[in-house]
Amino acid sequence: MANDSDQTPGFAELYDRSFPKVYNYALYRLGDPAAADDVVSRVFEKALERLASFDPSRGPADAWLFGIARNAVSDHFRERRWRAPFELLESLIGDKDAGTERLVADEEQRALLAALEALDERQRELLALKFGGGMTNRDIAAQTGLSESNVGVLLYRAVKKLQTLIGDMK
Repeated sequence: MANDSDQTPGFAELYDRSFPKVYNYALYRLGDPAAADDVVSRVFEKALERLASFDPSRGPADAWLFGIARNAVSDHFRERRWRAPFELLESLIGDKDAGTERLVADEEQRALLAALEALDERQRELLALKFGGGMTNRDIAAQTGLSESNVGVLLYRAVKKLQTLIGDMK
């Protein structure tokens, strides 16, 4: 891809700008830093391979990159047949030698994980894009094919449902 447009970033610029968001998204979805590292590596390898085919008239580079990231996460689950990401996170939480502060934090994390498991896949994906990937509602809409207002409503409902579920657990 020639860097003949301000809308078309070079690979190094795209990597520097997007790496933290893509990594946070992958970590949020997978719940395992090692798996997130692997997936993010694959995302940027594919992005580099396909950079010449990127067309800025079809959308921003970040949306294109998150499309690759979403597919890489899906591929990871298919290839590895991992347990649900939230079950994996829960297994990593347990630390028998933790102090009182750690136990309280663990209990809060378990409540959040249980509440996240109660959400449907679309709600978890939208939350991952918003809070893990740091995407705006407009970017999420472009990525998912939903309208921006629909994304906002779905995210609002998912957060309210999480609040209700966590409140019911206390």
